[in-house]
Amino acid sequence: MKERIKRWLFSLAGKDPEGVVVTFLSGDPALAKAMEEEVRRLEPSRRHFSIAPDDSYREIRKRLRPHRIGLAAVLYAARGTGDDVRHRALRRAALRLAPTKLLAYNGRLERHHLSLASPIASWLFLRGVPLDRIFLKPWWLCPSFLKRPNDRTVRPPGHRMIEGRPPQPGRRRIAVLTPYFPYPLSHGGAVRMFNLLREVAREFDIDLYAFTEGEIGDADLRPVLDFAARVYLVKKPRYREPRWSTLAPPELEEYRSPEMKKLLRRRETNLFQRDLLQVEYTYLAPYGGDILVEHDVTFDLYAQVRARRPGIGAWWDWWRWRRFERRAIANFRSVVVMSEKDRGLLNVPQTLVIENGVDLGRFEPQPEHPGRNVLFIGSFRHFPNIVAYRFLTEEILPLLSGAMPDVRVTVVAGPDPWLHWRNYTGALPPAANPRIRIHEFVADVRPLYHEANVVVVPTLESAGTNVKVLEAMAMERVVVSTVSGCAGFGLRHGETIWIADTAADLAAGIRRLLDDDALRSRIARAARAYIERRFDWRAVGLRQREMLRELLADPIRVRPARNTDLPAIAAIQSAAPHASHWDPKEYLEYDCRVATCVDAGAEAGTEKCIVGFVATRQTAPREHEILNIAVDPAYSRRGIGRRLIETVLAIGRGVWFLEVRESNVSAVKLYTTLGFTPSGRREMYYHDPAEAAIVMKIVS
Repeated sequence: MKERIKRWLFSLAGKDPEGVVVTFLSGDPALAKAMEEEVRRLEPSRRHFSIAPDDSYREIRKRLRPHRIGLAAVLYAARGTGDDVRHRALRRAALRLAPTKLLAYNGRLERHHLSLASPIASWLFLRGVPLDRIFLKPWWLCPSFLKRPNDRTVRPPGHRMIEGRPPQPGRRRIAVLTPYFPYPLSHGGAVRMFNLLREVAREFDIDLYAFTEGEIGDADLRPVLDFAARVYLVKKPRYREPRWSTLAPPELEEYRSPEMKKLLRRRETNLFQRDLLQVEYTYLAPYGGDILVEHDVTFDLYAQVRARRPGIGAWWDWWRWRRFERRAIANFRSVVVMSEKDRGLLNVPQTLVIENGVDLGRFEPQPEHPGRNVLFIGSFRHFPNIVAYRFLTEEILPLLSGAMPDVRVTVVAGPDPWLHWRNYTGALPPAANPRIRIHEFVADVRPLYHEANVVVVPTLESAGTNVKVLEAMAMERVVVSTVSGCAGFGLRHGETIWIADTAADLAAGIRRLLDDDALRSRIARAARAYIERRFDWRAVGLRQREMLRELLADPIRVRPARNTDLPAIAAIQSAAPHASHWDPKEYLEYDCRVATCVDAGAEAGTEKCIVGFVATRQTAPREHEILNIAVDPAYSRRGIGRRLIETVLAIGRGVWFLEVRESNVSAVKLYTTLGFTPSGRREMYYHDPAEAAIVMKIVS
């Protein structure tokens, strides 16, 4: 009877009583098609209509007049997905025709029934909040025990400890806390941490404390265990609170782990003793420590986001980070930043600039392959790289298509790129483009640099400095970058890099460089020469170790020699049993450096005495020779000779030679541990007593 009455009432209104399903294709065509296919699978027995963006409201209404709308599926564009006026008009039409039947889809193809009964949830969904976070309630409104299990924050207990290189007697121990395991080298942060920890391990024992999001295999553990004494792995918490609901930035809560805090506080046995704790990234600052490494000044990054996309949410993120970050840095004895710009932003006296670097021995220039190949490297784990990728593919590349249809773009997007893409954009991966080749994680990017003619860094939002710029320059490939993409390196437009900020100017720069082989080659060669002088990991690692020594009140310093040092140099030369005897004045004709002992009880920097020296010279381009080295016998076996040699190796790249007495076994052992290898032998080279010399060399 009820069904008969229903049919009679709808017949009076001139409508089919069976409700139809209408899909409004109000967004990206690929997403809209996927939505339509899903709706048809959900309602296979109903009649379906599809409404395209070009249909006017009058045409839509006329077409649907004979039907009762039982369900209206509507696609709402996610952040930055190219929404336009036609799509917004189509959504308004759906609202007018079926205000109580709207099934909204977002860019992830998640669906939610819009309803006045749940206005906040509906509003959040339309704002692009993921469906699984819409109904989250902050702890101050709903205690954890009242929440569904899936909506509760989980902070896993337990940890995994792996033994690495055995600790060496007499070495100081440095603990390092990181938000992820620094291998594989899938993005700039991992590259920096891995290389600098390896450099620090030349002089210190390292205990690494790292968060993990999954299992780490032996192949990834092994490179780190080669230099770390111990590795402690703790699972990253699963944070389930609304991101807007805390006064502190939500990233802090994402890494708040009672297990990690307990590990770092354990001091009851020698196993857990440490001399310094270094904390990587600002959001781990609540754990405390001695050194905070600011890979970027985070409030500066959110200031850039706010400038490009103003709104309450952007202001709230920026304000929270600025408030937290300025307070956090005051709790550390030393704060490391990547550039002078970052030091100026923080403006605190304990800030030290230790730049990013590059492995110049690994990233060596190779001849270009012919072609018009553009390379973009940027892990999608870091959201500014997603912004940069969209800028490149949606705005810059179309401007190149007409003049250079043969341009090809290679992209390295890092592990799980489309997971990070969906989390940030709220959209499905973009449709395949035959001109764009996308790689996920690439263990060795050098072959891709070999193929590239131009490397592009179209970063619109960036803080800190970009390691990928240094790697490209080391490979002698010209870089086209925005101002923010190459900030902090002191590069000059048209000399060591090509800088532009608009899509039109970037496209014009790429076109010009691809057309002008001579200009491209000149800039690339100048870039390689520039970073050889400033950004070698050996030199950067030396500054890192100097910082650690100062914090540990190490009294030994290395500086260039002066005239007033000559009497002390002569005395050391006479007292050292294996040193060659030169006229001390001759040393000042070469590069001579002295190791001094600083009086810790006196005014900072007051030198007590000179305890060693090294003299070197450049014999040819990229070729150097260590002429003499000696350490005061009273200060032997304190690592002074090693420090002197590491200092000069970090300053001059290329091939280094030295001669050492055959009988000086301890010196040969030292040079071998530093990487020198025998390359020849010179009979009767030394006198008093007469003895053969072993010639050793290293490529630094």
